[in-house]
Amino acid sequence: MIKLLFLGDVVGRPGRRLVRDLLPRLVDRHQVDLVAINAENAAGGLGLTVKAAEELFADGADVLTSGNHIFRHKEIAEYLEETPRLIRPANYPEPAPGRGSTIVETSTGRKVGFVNVMGRVFMAPLDDPFRVAEREVEALVAAGAEAIVVDFHAEATSEKKAMGWFLDGRVGLVVGTHTHVQTADETVLPGGTAYISDLGMTGPHESIIGMKREGVLGAFLTGRPHRFEPAKRGLRLEGVLVELGGAGTRALNIQRIQEVSDLEKNSAF
Repeated sequence: MIKLLFLGDVVGRPGRRLVRDLLPRLVDRHQVDLVAINAENAAGGLGLTVKAAEELFADGADVLTSGNHIFRHKEIAEYLEETPRLIRPANYPEPAPGRGSTIVETSTGRKVGFVNVMGRVFMAPLDDPFRVAEREVEALVAAGAEAIVVDFHAEATSEKKAMGWFLDGRVGLVVGTHTHVQTADETVLPGGTAYISDLGMTGPHESIIGMKREGVLGAFLTGRPHRFEPAKRGLRLEGVLVELGGAGTRALNIQRIQEVSDLEKNSAF
């Protein structure tokens, strides 16, 4: 059996501090074998820097996935090429830097494959995420992956649901990311694939999807650009804990995770 903890979109420094504060005790409590984190908003709430990525790896992440903001900071392109454990959506057209899938080994030598793809509904018109995901899954199986996890970074619930059913029985877990709102539809599909439409957000929930309310409200109310910056209050870590079966292919169960922190009460935060 493989126990996997997958954390929803980490937002800014507050989200990274939550990972540092809460992840070690979660790993110990649940005897987690691997930790995956969606990190595309980990630097200032928009994009990922080398410093933020290294911080998340140092604090316990085994693999980082991303999404539509991954290329926000130019420095990340070279880091993507150098770092197999950081992946970007595989359906970016070539020659995008980096890779869309990877294999990570547990401490006992079990090989788990990870795939990152991005939706097209209300998003950028990238390559077909379904065919690309299928291609990446087949390549990981050929490379010896015993279990496969897919992060589908997408806006529309219907598109996420479609991906879950499309891959049912072929991967151990399909998670949705991007909306920063945890859904309550976690399930194991008939073919044995665990699924949830959105992991949620690791960051400040007294906010508008992680950002200070004033800036977002200003943009909606005036139609003019406003500065968005991460909020600091209502800190909560969200994600899922999944147990993959003996052969790794089927999921035994999936459990939503929500952990509240009082870090904001620390004057140094």
